[in-house]
Parts: sequence; structure tokens; C-alpha cells
Amino acid sequence: MGDGNKGELERILKVQRDAFTAARPEAMDVRKDRIKRAIALLVDHGEALARAMSADFGNRSFEATMVTDITSTIGFGKYCLKNMDHWSKTQKRSPRFPLGLLGAKAELRYEPKGVIGVLSPWNFPVQLSLTPMMQIFSAGNRCMIKPSEFTEATSELTKELIEKYFDESEAAVVTGGPDVAQAFSSLPFDHLVFTGSTQTGRHVMEAAAKNLVPVTLELGGKSPVVMGRSADYEKAGERIAMGKMMNAGQICLAPDYMIVPEEREESAIAAVQLGVHNMYPTLLDNDDYASVVTDKHFDRLQSMVEDARDKGAEVIEVNPSDEDFSNTNARKMPLTILRNVTDDMQAMQEEIFGPVLPVKTYKQTGDAIDYINGRDRPLGLYYFGNDKGEQEEVLTRTISGGVTINDVIFHVSVEDLPFGGVGPSGMGSYHGPEGFKEFSHARAVYTQPKIDIAKLAGLRPPYGEAARKTIAREMKKA
Repeated sequence: MGDGNKGELERILKVQRDAFTAARPEAMDVRKDRIKRAIALLVDHGEALARAMSADFGNRSFEATMVTDITSTIGFGKYCLKNMDHWSKTQKRSPRFPLGLLGAKAELRYEPKGVIGVLSPWNFPVQLSLTPMMQIFSAGNRCMIKPSEFTEATSELTKELIEKYFDESEAAVVTGGPDVAQAFSSLPFDHLVFTGSTQTGRHVMEAAAKNLVPVTLELGGKSPVVMGRSADYEKAGERIAMGKMMNAGQICLAPDYMIVPEEREESAIAAVQLGVHNMYPTLLDNDDYASVVTDKHFDRLQSMVEDARDKGAEVIEVNPSDEDFSNTNARKMPLTILRNVTDDMQAMQEEIFGPVLPVKTYKQTGDAIDYINGRDRPLGLYYFGNDKGEQEEVLTRTISGGVTINDVIFHVSVEDLPFGGVGPSGMGSYHGPEGFKEFSHARAVYTQPKIDIAKLAGLRPPYGEAARKTIAREMKKA
């Protein structure tokens, strides 16, 4: 990336920060107008964006894209419009005794931070660019977005539409490759949001740290499915298949591996197979089934399967119509189930991000919990079963970003819940009131009463009897 391009990023940042500073205090109606324009952009051009995404992938379901990227983002914008007045209210806080009795006042104001950068990924390129932008606007900030180069057509169309609906001082999209992303992550934003891999997240955080920029990292990891003995296996299998094959498994919250009772392993696998057969009777020419995004990603998944095979795993391809995948360049891959996996296999060491599903077994629920706890904390955790005691044991003894019970992924669809990871699966969150707070500065304001409290409490030199009484009062045990 040339210095000129980096200079352009710095110029846009200055334009937005200067506009932000000049506009303070900015009315809530101005914030709402930005969200309404973002919603209008998606209503007017959502279908064009969905077609661009399909072109970028090679094939991607139009209907699925409209649900996951377009209507869900519109719905989130409406959720922000409905709640932002409440979120932004000044909160009264209580000064400690005796300050409140003497007339002191304390309050907390949620104020905008300034300019927030968004580094968005390729798997849901519109949702993961514009959903954070909606909440960034609700908190009163300006927004710069760097979308992925892997979805070039979508990124260019997003840039064109943002320029049509917004002034550069409000929102801007910058496109380019890894060099642009690197320069973007090193800008002195007031906050930076990154969605992507844990490895890249570390680099983004390192770059941001040089300017002490706070970050929200939405990463991934190996989100486990725990199948209890009390689960409805047929229903669970269909839901797991749905979550694993939506977008060809290219979802940060996709179920990464199943861990099932050892005597129910065959039943669990058969249930997933049945789910695939019911939803995807064919794959190659099925518009409902997405392609893997690039040759590089496809080759990585193929190598992962071969690595597992070479190390002793049983490889089960779920191919309902026995189609020949060997002579196609469509980058479509059948769901591939791996049995007898071991921890030295790539499939058990890194996030899969594709239609490959390892299966592990356990004797006791505690064994499954210990296995999960022995690894990085995942973004999502999924439990299937009707045993409330076992469910609570899984919930209370594990740690994950979020949880869905008796399904997968769905917790992210609840707009009023925060979405985020923990540890290597991320930090910080957006969605819900927590997202508004993430993109706001919680500013403490204290108002001193007319009475000279420091003198009254003996807190001003020279110290004497009043100070000793204050200290003695505070030293009592609770």
C-alpha cells in the first residue's frame, strides 16, 4: 500500500473526527436519521447486494442471504431505533454516605466516542459491516468500514451505496487488500471492531494497541455440540445439519464438532445424515447450498479431511444423490463427518469454517465438560437434551461466548442479547444494550454541594480530630 492510500485513510478519519467534534451535542433525531437511511439502503438495494454476494461465492442461496444479511440487519436497525432513547438516558447514581445527605449528586452519561472503525469479514459481508454500523450510529458516532477483499463485488457495491446514502463525514467504506486492512487497523480510531479469525485478531489488537485504541474482537473457535442422552436425536440431527451446512459451514458460530454418548454415536451420525438428506437432496446444482468462497479455502478443507484420514479417522461423505464432486470447479463440498478423531488432527486443532464435522464420544457428561474446558473457550456452545440437571451442569461448568439450548447459532439472532466471545474467541460485544455501551463512553459526572465537605470530614490538611473520626468510622467491619 502506498503512502498516498494511507494518507487517504487518515484524511477520511480527520474529516469524520472534525465533523463529530463540530456537531456536538448532536440531537437524537440526527442519529435516528442515519439509521433510517441505512435501513432504506438495504430495503432499496438488498436484492442487488444478495446477487453480488452470490457472484462473489460462486453460488450462495438468494433466500438465505436475504435472511442472514439483509432482513436481519434491517430488523436490527429497527431494534436500535426502538431502544436508543432508553439506552442513552442519563442514569442517577448514589454518592456514598454522607455525601448524598449533604446535597452531592452523581450521574452517568453515555456519550459517543467519536469515529469507530469496522473491519468486516467475507462470510456475511453485509450483516457484519452494517449491523455494527447501526449500533455505532445509535451511540452517536461516525463510522469507517473496511470490508473483505474476498467478496470484491459486494464490497464495491457497499462502498457505492454508502457514498450514495451518507456524507463522507458520517460513514465511509474503504476497499483493498491486506495492506489496506493493516493500515486501517493502525489508525488512531476511538474504537475498532474486528470480525475474523483469532490469529488475525491478535494482529489487529497489536496494531490498535500502539494508539491505545479499544477493540471489540468477534473471533471464532471450535464451538462444541454436546448431545445429551435425553435429546431428541432426529430433531437435533436436522438442526445440527442446518447449522453446519448453512453458508457451507462458513459461519463463526457453526457447530465445529459434536461430542456424543459413546453408545449413541451411530444414532447421532445417522440423525445428521437424515437432516442433510431432507434439506439438500442434491448439492452440486442446488442453489440453496453455498460454495466455499475461494480455491484457497476449499483446498484447506480438503487437506484437513485428508489429514484426518491419514491419521486414522473414518471419513463419511453425506452425498444424498451420489454426485461426482471430482470433476467440478464449483467449490461445493458435501458435509463430511469424521469419526474416531484424535487431537493431533488438524480438524481438532483449528476452527473448521466449512462443511466438516468431527465426532467425539464420552462416557459421562463430566468427561465432555472436561474436554471442552481443556481447550480454548469457544464463541458458541450448544446443548441438546431435556435433562434440566444435566443442562445446568453443562452451563455452569463451562465458559463460552454464548449458548443455544436444543439448537445451534440462534442466540445471535436475539437482538436484545449481547453477542461476543471470551478469551481466544473474542472480547467485548455488540447487540443488545451492551452494544450501545460498547460504542459509548460512560462518563461519570459528580456535582459537589455548597457545603465544604472536605473540611467537614477533616480531609484537608492540617489533619486533626475530624480526620481521625472519619477514618475510625470507615474502618468498621462489614
